[in-house]
Order: sequence, then structure tokens, then C-alpha cells
Amino acid sequence: MRAATATTVRTVVIFLCFFSAAAKFKTFKQSYHTFNKSLEDLANSELKFENHAKVSQEALQVTPDTANNPTVFNLQNQSGRVMFRRSFKLWDGDVGSNSEVASFNTSFLVNIYPQNGTAEGLAFLIAPTITIPDNSYGQYLGLTNATTDNQTTNGIVAVELDTYKQPFDIDNNHIGLNIHSIRSVVSKPLTPENITLVPDASTPAFHNIWIHYNGVEKIIRVYIADQPQKTSPTPPMPETPIIEYNLDLRKTVNRDSYLGFAASTGTETELNCVLQWNITVEYLPGPKSPVMAIVLGVGIPVVVGLVALGAYLGYRLYKKRMAIRSQSNILSRLRTLPGMPKEYRFRELKKATNNFDEKRRLGQGGYGVVYRGVLPEDNVEVAVKWFSRESLKGEDDFLAELTIINRLRHKHLVRLLGWCHKNGKLLLVYEYMQKGSLDMHLFTETAEPLSWTLRRKILADVASALHYLHYEYDQKVVHRDIKASNIMLDADFNARVGDFGLARAIDNEKTSYAEAEGVLGTVGYIAPECFHTGKATQQSDIYAFGALLIEVVSGQRPGTKVNGFQFMVDYVWSLYREGRILDAVDKRIADDYDKDEAQRFLLLGLACSHPVASERPKTHTIVQILSGSTAVPHVPPFKPSFVWPAMMPIDDLSLATSIDTSPLSINQYETDWSPMSRENFSGYTDRSMI
Repeated sequence: MRAATATTVRTVVIFLCFFSAAAKFKTFKQSYHTFNKSLEDLANSELKFENHAKVSQEALQVTPDTANNPTVFNLQNQSGRVMFRRSFKLWDGDVGSNSEVASFNTSFLVNIYPQNGTAEGLAFLIAPTITIPDNSYGQYLGLTNATTDNQTTNGIVAVELDTYKQPFDIDNNHIGLNIHSIRSVVSKPLTPENITLVPDASTPAFHNIWIHYNGVEKIIRVYIADQPQKTSPTPPMPETPIIEYNLDLRKTVNRDSYLGFAASTGTETELNCVLQWNITVEYLPGPKSPVMAIVLGVGIPVVVGLVALGAYLGYRLYKKRMAIRSQSNILSRLRTLPGMPKEYRFRELKKATNNFDEKRRLGQGGYGVVYRGVLPEDNVEVAVKWFSRESLKGEDDFLAELTIINRLRHKHLVRLLGWCHKNGKLLLVYEYMQKGSLDMHLFTETAEPLSWTLRRKILADVASALHYLHYEYDQKVVHRDIKASNIMLDADFNARVGDFGLARAIDNEKTSYAEAEGVLGTVGYIAPECFHTGKATQQSDIYAFGALLIEVVSGQRPGTKVNGFQFMVDYVWSLYREGRILDAVDKRIADDYDKDEAQRFLLLGLACSHPVASERPKTHTIVQILSGSTAVPHVPPFKPSFVWPAMMPIDDLSLATSIDTSPLSINQYETDWSPMSRENFSGYTDRSMI
């Protein structure tokens, strides 16, 4: 009976949520992962092509190419549009109201190829009509013309990729947001980002653009990143938008608008090609018939109200029973674990953190929030980690971290002091690290930079802790998230490895751990093989340590772009090849460091970053190299290529854990829209995820 009641309640609640959302918004979603023959007919049926735009050579050719359109012989002064044939209702009510408007996400891969010079550019467009204005070539980008430009009635919003400098432009290589006009309300140069929209003809460039519009916040955010080749994996979307702008579509575009692309050429020409396109629009449905409106307006609220009241009361009863049962189960499991630390009462931790005061927040991540507290009985400072219910996969994550770190004993691991479980609230209590996290000291602009002596000591401490996890504990433990923000420092700058939210123990006869939801960790620290196997190993921890090692010596984050290199490790490898590896040492410490040690550490970082997992040194060798008792293994002057499948240990495949995962997809064009904000990582942090 209880199970049946719970199932009924869940069904009713889900139905009500679905009905409420469906009554307000509908979702349109389309994905063109290619424009080859398999999707050409679909594109032609859904999209309207203006002027000489068409699908050709596996791309949307927004402006013509004589090679595929023999009716066009002059590529100069051309303009084109590719728009969805259907319109979308983007807002409702009066223009002056403040009700929610539609939201959309779109991402696309473009290639802008020079023909006779480079001009003019390509834009993603929201417009009141599909039809392209006459004489919209040249500087008008297929958006407006000399008559309609800058008229507030034209209902135009566009994100432009501009390749030709007009008198009103900042340069000939920028991205901009246009409203009613070809003169951008905000423009950002791309040269400082090491992005060139149109390089020379011998080096084709491919650019990923993400555009997110949140109808609740009424903010548009634009991101851009390069990828090496057309067929290369899509890179992660950057953490920081290149453009972020407050935009109320209600006051800008028509209620019913069309979405697509526009482009133009001038006296100089280029090919404006869209190679991939994904879009998700949450739009308002059209008007209903008067009879249906009356039925829905009167009947549904009454029925829904009665059902909602019954569902609410039943759901409250169900949740209360489940909470009591869940708490009883987890408490019994926790209290039977061997060597469990102290169980704190929730009110003790609430008092210690001053009711979880925001001023005491140390950091926030995927698992929850960490607060600084003072236990009144002992007057001891602690760090209290509160697991958020929204991000917790049941209670397994809480138990995984607690059961692993509870049994670990090492001077360079953050020590667990206790735990608390009360009415669904899950908390862990750690010793407080007075100096915070390592990244706070590496990247601060106000304090003195870390001395070479402290950097050497911190690296040795971390290596010692990692060796303990891999070989000295009774089970192999892979940490899976070694990074600077997870290295904590006590008052004497002794390093402690923290945040075991991703750590997992592996049976000694096995070599890897596979996560059902994909590769977890932080970009720049994740070993390349993880993207293919979805498994964490001791070797993938070593790769992360190599990234950390280079980060500590250079004072640059692993994802820092330097001299055209996407990652810091590639830049250091190029310096090594040129005999200038010490140029990578943090400039803030000047010459106050041991040059032999610095060179040894950087070479060790490269050895740990070897693309082939089996070539990376083990932790005992790393400890010896850091101390100077063993030489660094040979590091080739050119970074070896990553080849898959690599020569991996046989047991890594045959003795895989029973938890397995399908091959990982890292295509960032999957655009299920969500208005979630980005997480802030600082000090005590949790996990990030690809």
C-alpha cells in the first residue's frame, strides 16, 4: 500500500510539473552535426535560403562560392541568409511588462575562408522576417541596409564575427553584439584571445561559438574557442563569456521572430561556412481557440488545485516516511564502519559556523559548500563541508568520501575530525588549514609570491601523499582530482591533499575505476586516455600531478594559453626542445631559485604528462626525483603523439571493475538548455565535470 501510494504521489507531482511547464513554454530542438548528404534534405526542408545561400560541400554556404554555384560568378558585394522557415514566439504580454521571455541556446562551428582578401563577416541573427533587405552587402552583413540601419523598429539582434574594419569598428578581427544596427553595442577584439577569424589561406581555422540567452535573467552570454581541425573533438566551452550583456528581447525584437544566419562580402571576399549547428529554443505556444481558452481557464485551475492539494498532502506524508527510513538506514551504516570519527550534532556545527554565515564560506563546488567554524567546547577551528541535496547522487557520494578518508592516515592528507547526518543534512568536519589552498598563493596579486623553498616542499609533500594512496594504504586509492585548489596548506605551509569527493578505492588486483556518468575532474589535469576509457587509474593521477608540478614551478594554470599553445604543458615542451626550459619558471621569483632543481622539476612534469600512460613514472620514482636521489627519465624533445588504443597493461582492460561506462562523448554541441549558473571554485573546492 505504501509503495502504491508513493508511486501515485510521484506520478501526480511529475504530471503537475510537466503540465505547468508545458502550458507556459514549448521546446524546439534541432541538431545538424553535419551538412553532408544524410542531413542535406532535412536542412533544405527546415531552412530557407536567401539570395545565393545554399547547402554545399557539407556546410551552410551563407554567401556564394563559384565552385559550387555556377550561376554566380562575382563573389564581391554579396549577401545571404539561412533562416528557419518557422517563427518562434519569444515573448508575451505588453512591451512594458516584466514577465518572463523565451530562452535559447545555440552552438555552431564556422570556417571563414579568404578568397580575395577578407570581408565582411558572418552573424547569428534574430529578425522579424526571413527576407533579406536589398543592398545589404558589404558593411551591412545581410542584416540591414542604408535605409533601415539603426531604426529601432527593425527588430534585429545579431552576434557578428567581423573580419573587415569599417570606420566604426574596433579592428578587423572581433566579435560583437548588434541591436538594430551594424554598429555593435559591445565589441571584443579576438587577437588578445589568440583567435584569428580568417588566417591565411594555407591555414584554415575553425571556430566554435556558443550563445546562451536566459529569459529569466534577461542576459545574453557569448563564448568562443578554436579547434585545430574540422574533425577534431569539440573543445570545452570557456568558463568566462567573451560577451555578457543585459538584453530584454521583449523590448528589442518582434514577438514572433525568425532565427538563423546572415553574412556578406564587400570589395574583398571570403567564404562564410557553418559546418555544424545545434539549437534549443524554449518558446511560448501560439494562441488557443476561444472555447478551449474558456475550458482551460476555468476548468483546469479547479481540477489542478484539487489534485495539487491532495498530491501535496500525500507527498509530505511520503517524504516524511522516506526521510525517517533513510536516516535510520544511513545512520546504521555509518555507525558500523570501523574506526569512525566523532559524530557531531547538527546544532553544534550550526553554532560553530554562526548559523552557516556567508562570511565564513571558504569555497563552493559541485558537492556543496565549505564553511569555517570554531568548535566551542575545544575552541578548535574546523572546516565544515555541507553536502547539497541537489548535487548529491543519493547518499553514496557522502558515504564514499567518508568511508575512504576515515581510514586514511598520513601527515600530508587533510584529517577528518567527524561527521553529522540529521534530517537529510549531510556534513563532514575537517581540520582547518590556516593558509588556505595552494592556488590562492600561486595566483594572488596582493601577497608575496611563494618562495622556491616552499614550492619544493609543497611538491614533495603532495608526492608523498600520492605515493601513500597508490601503494602504502591497504587498498589502491585513486584521488581523481589532484589540482592546486585541492592542496591545502597549514600554518607552516605543510601541504595536505584534500577533497576526496571523487576518490575511489580499487581492489588490489584491479587497475582502474570506471564512473557511470563519465569522466570527472578538471580540464588541464585530465589524462588523455580518460576521454576514451572513462576510467581513472594511478597513471591518470600521475598525469594530474605533472600538470600541478608545472603549475607550481611556472605560476601558470594548466589551461593557460601561451604563444599559441592551448595548454601550458605544450608550451613547456616547446621551450625544452629549444633549450630554454628555464624560461617557464615563474617570473615573480626572479633568479631566487635553484636552476638545477627547476630544470629537474619541469622535466619531471613533462615525464608525468607523457601521452602514453605506461611511460609515466610511478610515485616512488617521483619522490626520489624530487629529492634529487634519482635522475629524471629521458624526455623526448618532441611531445609524443597520443594514439588510441595505446599500449596499455592487459589487466587494465580485462580486469576492469564491474562498474563500466559507454565510450565518452565530449561533443559540446549537445545543447540541452539549462539556466544553471556556473560554480565558483576557490579554497576548499569540490568537483568539476566534463
